[in-house]
Amino acid sequence: MNETARASNWFTPMRFGILLALMICAAFPQVILGLQTFVIRDYGFFAYPLAHFQKEAFWHGQIPFWDPYNYCGAPFLAQWNTMPLYPGALIYLLLPLNWSLSFFCLFHLWFGGLGMYFLARRWTGNNFAAAFAGTVFSFNGLSLNLLMWPSHTATFAWMPWVVLAVEAAWSRGPRAIFLAAMAGAMQMLAGGPEIIFFTWLLLLVLWIQQWVSGSLPRIKLLWIFPFLVATVIVLTAAQLLPFLDLVAHSERHGSFADLRWSMPAWGWANYLVPMFFGDTWNMGGVFFQYGQLWTSSYYLGLGALWLALLAILKPGGNRVRLLSLVAIIAFVFALGENTFIYPALRSIFPPLSLVTYPVKYVLLITFIAPLLAAFTLAGFDGDGGKKLEKWTAVVGVVLAALIGGILFWAIRYPFPGDNTHATVLNGLSRAAFLVVTAVIVIVLLRKSRSGYYLIAPLALIFVAWLDVLTHEPEQNPTVPPTVYQSDLARQKLAMLPQPDLGGSRAMMSSMAFYDFDHSAVSNPQNNFLVGRLAFGANANLLDGVPKVDGFFSLIPRECDDFQSLLYGATNADYPVLDEFMGVSQVTARDQIYHWQARTNYMPLITAGQKPVFVDDADVQRAMTQPDFNAQRVVFLPLEDKALVTITNQTNARVLSSRFETQGVEAEVEANQPSLVVVSQTYYHDWRAFVDGAPTPLLRANEAFQAIQVPSGKHEVRLIYVDKAFQAGAVISICGWGICLAGLAMTMRGRKK
Repeated sequence: MNETARASNWFTPMRFGILLALMICAAFPQVILGLQTFVIRDYGFFAYPLAHFQKEAFWHGQIPFWDPYNYCGAPFLAQWNTMPLYPGALIYLLLPLNWSLSFFCLFHLWFGGLGMYFLARRWTGNNFAAAFAGTVFSFNGLSLNLLMWPSHTATFAWMPWVVLAVEAAWSRGPRAIFLAAMAGAMQMLAGGPEIIFFTWLLLLVLWIQQWVSGSLPRIKLLWIFPFLVATVIVLTAAQLLPFLDLVAHSERHGSFADLRWSMPAWGWANYLVPMFFGDTWNMGGVFFQYGQLWTSSYYLGLGALWLALLAILKPGGNRVRLLSLVAIIAFVFALGENTFIYPALRSIFPPLSLVTYPVKYVLLITFIAPLLAAFTLAGFDGDGGKKLEKWTAVVGVVLAALIGGILFWAIRYPFPGDNTHATVLNGLSRAAFLVVTAVIVIVLLRKSRSGYYLIAPLALIFVAWLDVLTHEPEQNPTVPPTVYQSDLARQKLAMLPQPDLGGSRAMMSSMAFYDFDHSAVSNPQNNFLVGRLAFGANANLLDGVPKVDGFFSLIPRECDDFQSLLYGATNADYPVLDEFMGVSQVTARDQIYHWQARTNYMPLITAGQKPVFVDDADVQRAMTQPDFNAQRVVFLPLEDKALVTITNQTNARVLSSRFETQGVEAEVEANQPSLVVVSQTYYHDWRAFVDGAPTPLLRANEAFQAIQVPSGKHEVRLIYVDKAFQAGAVISICGWGICLAGLAMTMRGRKK
């Protein structure tokens, strides 16, 4: 066996898996050991609180359909990115959350790198190239940024496995088809819609290529791909149907578009000098570009970029050409509003609007670049290396020149607030990594017979890993797990009265809402603690404090309109609406984590209001009039007029009430037919019952609930019934049963 084969074959799947695990442990030892936990941005304010809420429901034997603590109530399971049905969530549901959720993210970082290794090995036939691709896929700026979103990390980790499994299904037997369908289902349940969309879009392109080339039987290709798509939909119908139902009733209607956070026009420079034109201001010590705040980095590393560009410039086959084309298109789309192309396509194809923040298209680049780099490394073997020497030198010189040009620009034309010194140091250190990478590449190209050649592959992987780890300030700062201690804010704040489920709510003022969203403390631990004391985003879930606002990807359309009224301006102030929503604590004027009590709040369930029927276009204006009294009047939609027989205010009272996570109960006494108004978000999955008999649920005060009751004493019940989930669960259970049975049959047939 020659030196080339020995160097490549050393990277067996087991060895690479161990090597990748060691690199992850070396990068995050404090997290693996449970001494520290992630906290920055959405991890602490979105992901961890949602996992906490999901775990509470799990251990109470409940499926978390509804979150009663945020937005005066909002769908939970239907959000999809809450991962309520993802089997991998058992990692953090069964183990201590302040360790296991971080471990969940790191495990998927490892799992994704291993999947990329197998995919690159299948496509290149070279173990070393595959190991390099797997390392780059796990260790790049974007993958490390995704750690703050467990659902995105898990979905991205499944991407190479799904591509690998689906492509295998095209050329192999039924067993491969069943495995591909289940892999696709696992990615779907992980809950990152855009990544799932990019995965199947890329698979569609590869399928078309296979069809055009005729390398596989066209009749087989014709049915397998649509069959796989349909099977994955069936297997995940329990999650997909509630999600699509929520989308149809959410703020993301057909005209919804959000071109914020496109890649800046100069964003390409951050592939070379990652700290160019950006700062750590207001981000808890994490660096961000000017112009987009979705990802703290999409830096690939100089070695990975160099090798990927070589594949684009000197493509080695149809697959490389296709991947290169997709990467270039993704780059143009990532620029979003900075070119005319993507906005024009969005107007032609409105569903593209569901992909918020165009910079997300760098996900495709991050997936494709390791594969292109692997093709280049595989091309170093044999005579291919000699042919690449000239192009390798040219690309290396161009990259060095570009780094120099970027540094000149940063020094000569800095943005206000730029840390030019930090940018220059960052560029020079990247240039040093470029030089070290060049030395290793020369050794690989010339195939020296010395021992250097045998260690060069491992050295290239190590340099690529170290390059990414040091490319900017820490992307995922860690803090002691005690910051997530349950009831921490309750104990610190000692609110009187204390907002509790069914009793009252806390409300962040519009000014405090703006301050929380646009400012941060540089110390990550203090930044989170301040936000937690302010019940920012979803942090209130950790303390079981219901509140008026929240932080979800999707909420019912009327709820979103009402939130826009409350928080559309920093000086928005509607005391009557606060009273109606049961706000007992509101942010004081001095600090976002200081609270002041309100004494004139209404119970969350009231009765006897006079119905006034108002068109949706006028309801907000009517509610904000000085004479609006929520105890006497309730606004109902014009279309509900036929369902209501009451015309005036009545004598009715609520004797008792009880709120639970998936239901509401109340005992009401009325001298005549009356309306019962519930200050809880209206959503069509809620069902109303009076003395056990179903009754229409009305939409009250734009975004809340009302029920008509007859005279006398009655028991009113509201129950959350997700019919989309019920139908989807039946479909999914049948689908999984068929798939598992089919897989078992194929495996038994192979043994025979």
